[in-house]
Amino acid sequence: MSAIKLSGVHKIFGDVHVIKGIDLDILDREFVVFVGPSGCGKSTLLRLISGLEDVSDGTIEIGGRDVTPLAASDRGLAMVFQSYALYPHMTVGENMGFGLKMAGTPKTEIDRQVSEAAEVLKLTDFLDRKPKALSGGQRQRVAIGRAIVREPQGFLFDEPLSNLDAALRVQMRIEIARLHQDLQATMIYVTHDQVEAMTLADKIVVLQGGVIEQVGSPLELYHHPRNLFVAQFIGSPKMNVVEAAAEGDGEIRVAGHGRVRPPAEAAGTAGAPGHLGIRPEHIDLSDPSDAPIAGSVLVTEHLGSDTFLYVDIGGDRVVTVRSVGEAGYRAGENVGLNPRPDLCHVFDQQGVSLRAG
Repeated sequence: MSAIKLSGVHKIFGDVHVIKGIDLDILDREFVVFVGPSGCGKSTLLRLISGLEDVSDGTIEIGGRDVTPLAASDRGLAMVFQSYALYPHMTVGENMGFGLKMAGTPKTEIDRQVSEAAEVLKLTDFLDRKPKALSGGQRQRVAIGRAIVREPQGFLFDEPLSNLDAALRVQMRIEIARLHQDLQATMIYVTHDQVEAMTLADKIVVLQGGVIEQVGSPLELYHHPRNLFVAQFIGSPKMNVVEAAAEGDGEIRVAGHGRVRPPAEAAGTAGAPGHLGIRPEHIDLSDPSDAPIAGSVLVTEHLGSDTFLYVDIGGDRVVTVRSVGEAGYRAGENVGLNPRPDLCHVFDQQGVSLRAG
């Protein structure tokens, strides 16, 4: 079993309280992604789990065993860093087996484990090459292979794709997802890229300021964000948010525009100020006279399968609209925006969702 449990975990550097009482359960064989903006504490939390940083308070358990006082080498975890950290004078095979060699593992066993890992990662034909003869994606696979041969209880990934170009990032995302399916191992993955989080995770942990904002599956966070921060962090392009106020009949009036009827549980208290959240893909375009919100097209982005419109609705507010296929609107053209009522989100003045359940 390689379930990981964090209870009341804190980390303080001098006068800076970086991690502020994290409680989290990671199930055996689960793929969990820590996501959040720079400085939110996600890499620090990963290093606390790995043992590379000491916990200021709280406990960490792996497989039901308290590992809080243990060194990184005694926790049974393998870490893959943003930097490949490969030895340039060694071959791929030697790099992958170096940790086992230093641990005194017999050569026949090293060869077996390196061969098996290389087959999983499609590196068999590259075992005799030096790192300089490999692409960035191949080097990252070698770094992952070096972790696999240790046969750890779990894998920790600290922004492993940050140094790759866009095309390689997509390819490596697919390979890491396939690797998780093949190995059936517990994996924790840190990224600031919410697209990586949405496509890889069984469970996403959204962090901000050293605390957990929300934990859930990708679609749970997409459909039921707990607050404005999660709502705008999860989803690409991010959710549109406009000022609004609740009406007495269950509708929401958008500031400077008309009224929208959200789901009943999100209507709010009559007269209460708040915010209406609308995802770009949940807005239908129409004639301005037939819509509760109207504006002028600032920019149109034609991507083939989709068209993105950036619409000025007044008051320095720009709403992003995603239209499937080719939309024929031009810059300067007036357009009506019809939010799909059942998919609207309403947040109170403090940014807490009224339909996060």
